[in-house]
Amino acid sequence: MRVEQPEGSRGSLKWIQRAVETRPEVLALPDLGPINWVSPLRNDAFAEYRDGAFLRRLNLSWLENELTEFWPRRGPQWDALGLAGDKIVLVEAKARVPEFVSPACQASESSLLKITTSFDRVKDALGVESHFDWTQRYYQYANRIAHLWWLRHSGVDAHLLFVDFLNAKEVAGPSDLETWQSAYTAADLQLGLPGNHPLSAFMHHIYPDVALLE
Repeated sequence: MRVEQPEGSRGSLKWIQRAVETRPEVLALPDLGPINWVSPLRNDAFAEYRDGAFLRRLNLSWLENELTEFWPRRGPQWDALGLAGDKIVLVEAKARVPEFVSPACQASESSLLKITTSFDRVKDALGVESHFDWTQRYYQYANRIAHLWWLRHSGVDAHLLFVDFLNAKEVAGPSDLETWQSAYTAADLQLGLPGNHPLSAFMHHIYPDVALLE
């Protein structure tokens, strides 16, 4: 699914669009090399992508059938997508901490069964005890991690980049990275994620100050 977006006027929508368009260097990860951002782009109506469309945007259309087996429709809608050579970069962007605490999964009974089955596979691979429920408070965070695992399990050199903006005063965003780090620590505890797990090296955090994007 391709989802056109308005030009952002506040919050993470504004700042991720502006970073990709005008200051892509603030999103750089030295270990990955130059990133060619393929969304969100002005000449593409700032569209965001999900389901098979995000795979096609990243030249991974060969995985579409496998994705439908792993996850039901209306999966994660990525804030930005990039290509770094043979690596792919999936972005989840936030400008205020309350955005990070997502509601529980609202899927239908059949979709929820597929989701929980896939979560169980991911939790087992990451060393998470089975009683931790990933469909509740941090469901959005959990499903992003699950898609990273699935892509890497499918042979794709995928990386998940959390872009947590600082000083987004128009939405009362935090001014220090420690606030963001505490939020992720709380989420990891809630999900039962070990301090170091097989995906740790492929999950990245950056904290751009929006003053760089003014």
